[in-house]
Amino acid sequence: MSMLTPPGMGGQYRITGDKYPRMRPRRRRARLALSVVASVTALGLVGWGTLQLIDVFTGGGGTASAAGSAGDCVKHAVASASPAAGATAAALPKPAQITVNVYNATTRAGLAKDTADELKKRGFKIGDVGNAPARFDQKIKGTAILLGPATALKTSLPVLATQLTAADQRTEAGRKGAAVDLIIGNAFKTLTPQATAAKAITALSDPQPKASKKTC
Repeated sequence: MSMLTPPGMGGQYRITGDKYPRMRPRRRRARLALSVVASVTALGLVGWGTLQLIDVFTGGGGTASAAGSAGDCVKHAVASASPAAGATAAALPKPAQITVNVYNATTRAGLAKDTADELKKRGFKIGDVGNAPARFDQKIKGTAILLGPATALKTSLPVLATQLTAADQRTEAGRKGAAVDLIIGNAFKTLTPQATAAKAITALSDPQPKASKKTC
């Protein structure tokens, strides 16, 4: 065997030029490398496809839901508090349009007259003045009860309540007429200061929005 014969050829080949013949093992290595690459690519495609199926059946994943929730946050303007929740400015009468009957349910003499005189100074019309009916006489522990027909619940009663912010507002079924009653109770001391009551009436007629409240 010639020394120019590559090892392992068994003398079957002889080098006549300046190049060696190609070895078959190189082709096998190339094929092996291609097989590995193809296998990795196939696994990647299978994994990607699986993720897509999961995404379809779960409705787009949690990220979209979180984004949707954040986008749905709404800012609500909180209206200023007032004695007449739900009353509209157009439906509220002025004090001069409200007739008030003032009744004293306490043992203090002259309380109804003094209160009626003060309400008259503030622009209210005054109807009957005197002692409370027997069903209320000495039975009101609070400041007062404001009593009127069902139509007064969001009209006359809230306006009158600005003069006695702690008074209990009630309606009487079947009551006729537009007049309302102010029945003075044992805890009554005095009417709300006139300046404070005037501001309450203004806020009642034109509630201003406060700072926005964000809800999610």
